[in-house]
This record gives sequence, C-alpha cells and structure tokens, in this order.
Amino acid sequence: MAHIVLLGDSIFDNGCYTMGGPDVISQVRKLLPAGWQASLLAVDGATTEDVPSQLRRMPSDASHLVLSVGGNNALMNSNILHMPAGSTSQAIGTLADASKQFEERYRKAADECRRLGFPLALCTIYNGCFPDLDFQRVISTALMVFNDVILRVGIEFRLPIIDLRFVCSSPSDYANPIEPSSAGGAKIARTIVNVISAGHTNGADTRVVIA
Repeated sequence: MAHIVLLGDSIFDNGCYTMGGPDVISQVRKLLPAGWQASLLAVDGATTEDVPSQLRRMPSDASHLVLSVGGNNALMNSNILHMPAGSTSQAIGTLADASKQFEERYRKAADECRRLGFPLALCTIYNGCFPDLDFQRVISTALMVFNDVILRVGIEFRLPIIDLRFVCSSPSDYANPIEPSSAGGAKIARTIVNVISAGHTNGADTRVVIA
C-alpha cells in the first residue's frame, strides 16, 4: 500500500488559512484509494534549508514523496523588486545571482529527498493572487527565475513536476495573496493523488502535470 509524504511549506501545511475548511492533507487522505495513507511533514514558513529536518521524521513505511518548497526562498529575495538598477542588464544580473543561490539550495533539498530512494514529485511555485495587477505581473515574471530552477532539476532527474501555476489559477484558490484556500487545496490534493495513482512517479521520464 502507498504512503504519500508531503514535504515543504504552507502550500501543503495550509490548515491555519482555510477558515475551518479542509486543508491539503485532509483532502489528500479523502481521495486516496482504500488502504493508502498520507502524512504531512511540510511546515508553514519552511524554506529549502528546512527539508532535511523534515526528512528525519519520515514514516518507516513511506513510499512516495511530494516536495513543494521555494516560495519562502523567493519571498526572502523580494527586496530585489525594490532595488535601484542603473540598467536592464544590472537588474537581470541581480535576478541571475538570486537564481544561482536558489539553485544551490533547491538542488540540495531535492538531492536529500532522492537519496532516500522513494519516488519523488516536485511542485513549482504558483504565482499567488495579488490585488494590484501591476505588482502581480512583476511577481509572476520574477518567479519564473525560481521556477526555471525547479523545472530544470525535475527534467534532469526525470521527475514528475506539478506546475501549481496552472493548478491554482483562480482567485478562489487563494486564502490570501500567497496561501492556498480550501478550494485551492482541493485542486492541489486531487493533482497529487492523480500523479501518484497514475504511476507518473516511476522515473521513466519527466512529466509536467497542470491539473
């Protein structure tokens, strides 16, 4: 029987944002076939550096891992959006530096997961839902730098990738600009279960899942 383990941040650990509605882990459990299990090791506020400590709590019968992390790393770099730049080249160079640093940290987190030998699926960082449309456009563009890292790591290691930018695409999917609502969590849970139950984590090739 499968035992799915959710790792990462508040994309999975969203219980305090759902206003009493079901969170991601409870919705995953509701969708699982009889006899399957799911555990939540993700922690609200976690970054790539926190993944190894989550793995130390791995259930002994774990069989599949799903990692959604990086959004808080991006938030920690949000000051880039307000930094003065003398040229477009300088601004792009600053994003390139942030991308390099994130790649080092994300690869380490993904490698820690892969080292356990379980099938692993990765999740991109969704774009959020900001009321200021101009700011939303800037955020979505800046996040491409971080999502490029996640996509390249997934492709390199032939891992399935859940692209949360497509999964959470409606304002109702968000409890606030950066956290998933119960409705968004339902979409995330359904996609996770579909990916695992369809056997997309068998390592044969990369598959980008959008719903």
